[in-house]
Amino acid sequence: MLDNIKYNFDEEIIRKNTNCTKWDGLEKYFGYKDLNPLWVADMDFKTPDFINNEIIKAAQNASYGYSVESDGLFQSIISWQKNQHNWNIDKEDIFMINGVVPAYSACIEAFSEEGDEVIVQTPIYPPLFKCISANNRQVVINELKNDNGYYTMDLEDLKSKITPKTKILALCSPHNPVGRVWSKEELEELADICIKNDIIIVSDEIHSDITFKKFIPLASISEKIAQKTITLNSAGKTFNIAGLNCAYAISKNSFILDRFKKIAHKREIHSVNFFGYISTKAAYENGALFVEQLKDYIMGNILFIKKYLEENNLKIDFQIPEATYLIWLNFIQTNLSHEEIKELLLRKSKIALNDGVSFGNNGNKYFRLNTALSRKALEIALNQLSVSFK
Repeated sequence: MLDNIKYNFDEEIIRKNTNCTKWDGLEKYFGYKDLNPLWVADMDFKTPDFINNEIIKAAQNASYGYSVESDGLFQSIISWQKNQHNWNIDKEDIFMINGVVPAYSACIEAFSEEGDEVIVQTPIYPPLFKCISANNRQVVINELKNDNGYYTMDLEDLKSKITPKTKILALCSPHNPVGRVWSKEELEELADICIKNDIIIVSDEIHSDITFKKFIPLASISEKIAQKTITLNSAGKTFNIAGLNCAYAISKNSFILDRFKKIAHKREIHSVNFFGYISTKAAYENGALFVEQLKDYIMGNILFIKKYLEENNLKIDFQIPEATYLIWLNFIQTNLSHEEIKELLLRKSKIALNDGVSFGNNGNKYFRLNTALSRKALEIALNQLSVSFK
């Protein structure tokens, strides 16, 4: 019985020399091979057996032709959103796609014209900038307000930047990299502005399962908000199956979903990996206990980091996140420039973190660290970090 299983997050998984971006892409992205990688947002934990076993079972048929989504897959998504987030959706509200980032790009084409504006709330997941510029749209920056590491939306700034050409707001919920779980009140205020200005909200909720306080899907708040929202999600982050390229879009507005489908078909992003379907269904049917234990372990890692930084008097700080296994490290107290911090991380500490500037200009002197690894491996990484910043 799955309800009696104790998952082992201390198990060391060898990912090097497996064509793994996080480990085998170090030289390509950082210029060095000998780094300890705590950057890419996937986990160094074993994907659970309830997923692996279904993949192995499917592989025994030794046929990997084209596949279609099953009613069981849709039902697993419907049940997961209901049981985990109290969100009622129907099969006709869901459209399967091969990734959240390709879907973001498709949304930009679907809901705006060249030269139109897309609002992003920085610091924000870097591929969003590329998606906007690649579609010949204009990026409008609405910086989050930073109160000693706790971020909130600057809605007055948002309202001041809306023009007749503003067509889309890119919402990251929960937020990557600052780890906020937006409150119902924050989401309602944001949605009200978008509704009044006829702006479609593209809500990236891929981190919604790894939360340490109540998460509310934006479109679940009210029918009025749902009619202005398309939600993008995936089991990839939660169950470490991002490489299987399976995601989905949800909208209660059939006009919005149909426009998105048209562009998704045009871009051929609606054909999903055979194992992506299988793993997503298995994850959502069997994964509740795994997620519960995963969150406990990740929060243990986060608190371990906090204690380590304090006990070793490192001039590095962070706000304990409300969601995700990512932390937004603040190096301001080092009194070093951003480039000096970056060089120390790479050349002296030999550790690979995501560069905060890539998330926006307000990421200066910040770096993102991935906590989804064994406690033993995490302690090794922190010891390396301390070499440069004591």
